[in-house]
Amino acid sequence: MTEPHTVADFTAKLPNGDTVSLADKLGKVLLVVNTASKCGFTPQYDGLEALWKQYGERGFEVLAFPCNQFGAQEPGTADEIESFCKINFGLSFPLFGKIEVNGDGAEPLYQWLKAEAPGIAGTKSIKWNFTKFLIGRDGKVVRRYAPLDKPASIAKDIEKLL
Repeated sequence: MTEPHTVADFTAKLPNGDTVSLADKLGKVLLVVNTASKCGFTPQYDGLEALWKQYGERGFEVLAFPCNQFGAQEPGTADEIESFCKINFGLSFPLFGKIEVNGDGAEPLYQWLKAEAPGIAGTKSIKWNFTKFLIGRDGKVVRRYAPLDKPASIAKDIEKLL
């Protein structure tokens, strides 16, 4: 297999286990984020939803991947996670299936994201929930954001890409 060059080179699992190609995301601006329901950053779902509502019609999508690797803060099933997000945050963008972002079981998409946009001091690992990656219309990583970066602070960067 050749080295991946864009998000289009990957697939992702839906909560029901079906696999979808991310090739249909080319031409869109994407924010890829690992999420958790029982984290101090969980209120960022509000900000992610606001970005989705503000820019969705212009070709922007949030790709949210629940992950239980940080403090076991996403213990639920796919149905429980989806229900929690809809009830508590009115989430209308789709969630993907639960994944791992670090270690031997890390999702290939996340292996690529971490290589394309390392963290502080070049670290490749994801440090915590709600680490965000902005991807341009060409499917390439533009920037990595820390969990502390609120979604609203990313709006200006999204605007530039749209």
